[in-house]
Amino acid sequence: MKLFAHPFFLLCFIPAALYLLLVVWGGAQLKNRIIHALFTNEAYHKLTAHLRPISPWRNGLLFAAVFFLFAALAQPQWGTEILTAQGSFAQTIIAVDVSASMRARDLQPDRLDNAKTMLRMLIKNLKEERIGLLAFTSQAYVQCPITTDEEALLHFVSVLQPDMLPVPGTSIAAPVVLAARLLSKYPGKKALILLTDGEDHAPEELKTAKTVALQNGIRIIAIGIGTKEGTLIPSKLGANGQVLEYKKDKKGNTVVSKLDEKALLELAQATDGVYIPYTTPARVAQQVEEAVRELDRSLSNTSHRATYKNRYQWALCLALICLGAYLGWPRGRKPQAALKKVQ
Repeated sequence: MKLFAHPFFLLCFIPAALYLLLVVWGGAQLKNRIIHALFTNEAYHKLTAHLRPISPWRNGLLFAAVFFLFAALAQPQWGTEILTAQGSFAQTIIAVDVSASMRARDLQPDRLDNAKTMLRMLIKNLKEERIGLLAFTSQAYVQCPITTDEEALLHFVSVLQPDMLPVPGTSIAAPVVLAARLLSKYPGKKALILLTDGEDHAPEELKTAKTVALQNGIRIIAIGIGTKEGTLIPSKLGANGQVLEYKKDKKGNTVVSKLDEKALLELAQATDGVYIPYTTPARVAQQVEEAVRELDRSLSNTSHRATYKNRYQWALCLALICLGAYLGWPRGRKPQAALKKVQ
């Protein structure tokens, strides 16, 4: 714990005190010269015989006032308080397909790496959105809760891998339903950015997904990643990344994965969203940013942190009290008995 937030101001008190001491001493010397120029010692003593001498404690109060003033500038602190930062943000969730088909290399180096490159660009540009990250296959899982923490989001994007989830297959409806649950507490229009090659092993669930998205005001921005011609899916790679085996189905046939835009187009159109075919990371990131620009914003807490309580008020009050005592220090008169002795 730092007792003072800005201890530098305590060091500044030293030259200030020396300067003040010089001013007080110089003022006393000037006063004596003026008195000696106008009065003799005997005349001056007779004129001021009924007055008390000024106590050295009065100057002490002046120095104390200056010290406490610099102490207030140094901002003494003790005790803790929780500070909450707030901001107005749109709510967006990104759902990324991590099924085996995202290993396909119809985009170099593969589909998922292209998606991750685009997401890094997008996250850095979406400064006015609170973003959550989902990974999905036939089920969807939260990778990063809705947050404004850019570093956390970039970290979770970097660890996305094909087949990282314990369930195979692909269900486009799964991330839609999970996103609706996460976004339901926020008012207004929200967005779900869906990155997938469009292959769906549970197409019968799409109708439910559309209904859930509409009920919760979710605009789906679907990004179709891959090519319509498709390519084989690597299932085993060598040490240098070369493909050793390709994925086969239960009958032993080699699987070809193709971009399926139909379901993505339906979801986007049904939710007043947009479908974006993948081209380049920069181009797609720009298109997505434009698509989320009109989302509704709500006031949200962005962070909580513990900090020491600033107690400068105490030092400032002491400075004002000392200054008031200095200015109001009574000169007063000597007691009558003391005057008779002088006379």
